[in-house]
Amino acid sequence: MKNQKKSEPNQYTIEGRNPVIEAFRAGKTIDKLYILDGCQDGPVASIRREAKKYDTIVRYVAKERLDQLSETGKHQGVIAFAAAYQYAEVADILEKAAEKNEPPFIIILDNIEDPHNLGAIIRTANLVGAHGVIVPKNRAALLTATVARTSAGALNYTPVAKVTNLTQTITDLKKQGLWFVCADMQGTTMYDINLIGPIGLVIGSEGNGISRLVKENCDYTAAIPMRGDIDSLNASVAAGVLAYEILRQRIKLIQG
Repeated sequence: MKNQKKSEPNQYTIEGRNPVIEAFRAGKTIDKLYILDGCQDGPVASIRREAKKYDTIVRYVAKERLDQLSETGKHQGVIAFAAAYQYAEVADILEKAAEKNEPPFIIILDNIEDPHNLGAIIRTANLVGAHGVIVPKNRAALLTATVARTSAGALNYTPVAKVTNLTQTITDLKKQGLWFVCADMQGTTMYDINLIGPIGLVIGSEGNGISRLVKENCDYTAAIPMRGDIDSLNASVAAGVLAYEILRQRIKLIQG
């Protein structure tokens, strides 16, 4: 991973041709695969076939980059980064809502690349009763050990699904009755939006915000009131503020 640290536990880094092949064949979730650029031999071709089968992100890099990423110094031109936890399917999140007899509440993350933010948002998702979190396959923090630690155990209870196309996922969920609100400073004040019912809360990063197509497919934009001298919140804080407003409105509805 681009921001992978040497301190990440070795069990999430798989190095060497045979170990990587066996990880794929054993069904281990591989988030990202780095292969020595220009390497075309048989074992590497086998690894590439396995990666294609599982739609794994593949990056072709120079030997210097592999050496930098390597924990063992014996990468043999191949390094894989495996998820610390298994990903769920979007259907699993909807099923969890159905089991609780609750309207779905899903948090969708666009451009969140900081693993600490991802872990904190997963923790918040659990605390507010969200049924799951959806992250994109590209340009996103994935389920590393750092995320697991920052979630403070919430990853054991809150499913996280990884999808190829957020816009298509939102479109599909709309067909199942969900509507979507995204965080945006130029939006309607969150207290003035009815946030009950089956809902998807979309959060972008401080730097890049929410991508254009994702934003265009949201039904509302919600702004968090601010009175300070700076004009933005950390992504995980913004997610927490909006998620708790959704929870507040749900509790109020139940209490009548």
